[in-house]
Parts: sequence; C-alpha cells; structure tokens
Amino acid sequence: MRGSRRSTARLPRRAAVGRRSFTSTLKALDGLAAAGARVSVRITDLDRGSTVFAGDDFVTLPIAGLGVVPLLIEVAAAFESGALDPLEIIDKSTLDPVTVAGFWHHLKVPALPLADLAVLTAATGDALAANALIERVGLPAVRARIDQLGMSHSALLDRFRDERGPDDAPQFALGSARELAEVFAALVNSQAVSAGVSAQVAEWLSLNHDLSLVASATGLDPFAHENDEHGVLFINKTGRDAGIRAEAGVLAGPRAGVSYALIVCFDDLSIAHRLRAHEAFRTLGIDLMEYVF
Repeated sequence: MRGSRRSTARLPRRAAVGRRSFTSTLKALDGLAAAGARVSVRITDLDRGSTVFAGDDFVTLPIAGLGVVPLLIEVAAAFESGALDPLEIIDKSTLDPVTVAGFWHHLKVPALPLADLAVLTAATGDALAANALIERVGLPAVRARIDQLGMSHSALLDRFRDERGPDDAPQFALGSARELAEVFAALVNSQAVSAGVSAQVAEWLSLNHDLSLVASATGLDPFAHENDEHGVLFINKTGRDAGIRAEAGVLAGPRAGVSYALIVCFDDLSIAHRLRAHEAFRTLGIDLMEYVF
C-alpha cells in the first residue's frame, strides 16, 4: 500500500494549507463530549510520523468488534510460523451459538477452514467466526501478541456473546485511539510482526464491508473497494455495541496518508443520540479526505 501510494504524483503541500483544518471534527466531538459522551481520537500523518489531531487518545475505552484486529494479527502470525494450518477445518457445531453479527450462523455450510474464518471476521465482523479463531489460538496467545505489539492500554477480554451475564467480562475488548492508530500504521508500513503478517492482515481488512462511519466520506463501494479508480487507498475496521462506536484505519490519497482511530461511548437513548454520534464519524471522514486529497 505505502509503496503504491508514493508512486502517485502529489499536489504541492502548500497548495491547500487552508483546507487542512479539523475544525469541523473538533466542533462535532466537543458537542458529543458536552452531551456526556466519552471520546478518544488520534490522527497520525504516515509520511511525517507526526500527530495531526488528537484528543484523550491515551484513554482506554470499550471498542467492541474493533478488538478483532490483534486477533487477526495473531492468526496471521500463526499461519506464517506454521503453528496453524490455514486450511484446518473448524466445525460450527463445536462452537457455542452466537448471533450478534455476521453471516456464518445463517449459512448452511457446517464447517470452514481457518483462513475463511479470518476473512469473515475481517469483512463482516462475524462473531461466530471470530469466536472460532479465539478458541483455536486461545485468549492468552492474543493477549501476549497485544503485549508484543506494545498495546499496553488495549485488551481482548472475552469472546462474543449474545448476552453478558454477571460472571462474564463486561466488554469484548478495550483499546485506546493512540494504540489503534499506531497498529494500523504498523500494518501498512509492514511493521506488525513481519512484512508477511502485515500484508495478510491488511488484505483481510481491505475486505471490510462497514463503510458507514468515517469511511462514508470516501464514496467507496462497501463490497468492492480494493482498487479504486480515483486513487483512494483504504483499510479499516469498525466496532459497534450498545452505546459504543469505534473505527480505526488508514486512508491515503495523492497528497498524504494518515492512520486514524476514533472511539465514542455515548448514552444510546434514542435514534437521535445514535445519529449524532454517527455524524461525528462522518465529519471526521470529510476532514480526512480533505487532508489526503
């Protein structure tokens, strides 16, 4: 990704200085915070390595399905080392039922290989597929990988569940915007474990269908956005739960490339509350597009 983006002619950086403001994003996030939401945001310029925009980016918050990213990194690392066979078959009947997200529980196919489960996890946020990966590699291995990646404010706490009881972890995963933006930067710069692991996880994430938040500003086709004719290079992962919206990714255009992460935890009291949170993500997307284009 990074190599192909650098080959594209850039506009002079000073040609659009006035358009490089995140004033609209700041206003939207300030409004959410004033209404009681908890917000964590980080944007990093990939070429300069500098922080473009940040707010409480060190704060650990629930991130829902965005927590599968370190899981996918651990799975890819196990494939590369030979510890796991990508074609190992997992039988759906051996897993506890879960229906909160994804397609596998709707499909008739009774078993799938690990490699296909990784695709379902990345592309559709498939909870049953993610649980199969968690059961196969084990939470301790994922937690060790999180430590190895330097994500000291992040954790994968549990598997996906339709309902969480008093004896279950209160959240699926936790994270901070700073660490999520850093791990996405590491993926596109071939620094997450190895070049091969980085490329594999970036390829899986490039299939993600949820382009409704930050990514809505790109105009990309949710089902086919690997090779965009306008030069948008993009990977992302979202997380959604009651009162939780999170997204992290990389967006690159002819003028710049950024890694970004935004987490918003809010009182999901009505459709209006939810839409206000969504609008803040979309505002960030518009500002990011102006930055990279």
